[in-house]
Amino acid sequence: MNKLKIAIQKSGRLNQDSLELLKDCGIKIDNGKDQLKVSARNFPLEVLYLRNSDIPQYIEDGVVDIAIIGENILIEKQKQAEVVEKLGFAKCRVSLAVPKRIETDEAAYFNGKKIATSYPNTLQTYLKKNNIEADIHVISGSVEIAPNIGLADGVCDIVSSGSTLFKNGLRETQVILKSEAVLAKNRNLNAEKEAILEKLIFRIQAVLRAKNSRYVLMNVPTSKIDEVTAILPVLRSPTILPLAQKGWSSLHSVIEEEKFWNNIDALKNAGAEGILVVPIDKMVL
Repeated sequence: MNKLKIAIQKSGRLNQDSLELLKDCGIKIDNGKDQLKVSARNFPLEVLYLRNSDIPQYIEDGVVDIAIIGENILIEKQKQAEVVEKLGFAKCRVSLAVPKRIETDEAAYFNGKKIATSYPNTLQTYLKKNNIEADIHVISGSVEIAPNIGLADGVCDIVSSGSTLFKNGLRETQVILKSEAVLAKNRNLNAEKEAILEKLIFRIQAVLRAKNSRYVLMNVPTSKIDEVTAILPVLRSPTILPLAQKGWSSLHSVIEEEKFWNNIDALKNAGAEGILVVPIDKMVL
């Protein structure tokens, strides 16, 4: 049987989150010390630990079949790979930043200026789209220091919290693109490997749904069930059980976590009481 080859960042912020995702999918990987290639014990998957910047080329060349990689790297490298699932972690953005003393946030500030970056292709695309003529200085690391040493008038770099920019006397002015970890694939997988990938995606989606959802239980006046149900549209229909107290029911459903606090007042106004929120391990639809 074929094995699906997946590339994961050898070290860095994506490594642990990627391995944790596979673990949550029930895939067991014994990663010995300094091993760069290991096989899963209970799934037809072979894991290759590779340098992040090299992964897009390996996907295009078919050295690996799929990869967990930052979408920003995929876009920057401009290689032939297809994003099949956004994974919701390692969120960041590629942004323009200027010294704090610069008052304008307008992109036009960079006309005729020097910009230091590790993302020249992404930056060039943005500049062309906005009709900005600027001199791009490609730097492989420590981009934020460039304005302080007189190398550039601003930078284009990856931003997560913004603390690195702040420490170097810079501030973010324009977001060029927003990024997160994605599952990407080679576009020429054979039928057997596509079938394995479909099984993996099914598991990943079940895990991601669970992470973004919460199981809610609440006591509701039976006369208010329809009103409360309308606020909780995640599943096809809630579970409703009668309580010992006449006229009351226990309603069980699922809600998107990010919407819970926005809906909590509506639930209470609709008559819900004793609301309990429980995490979900897996969610298969």
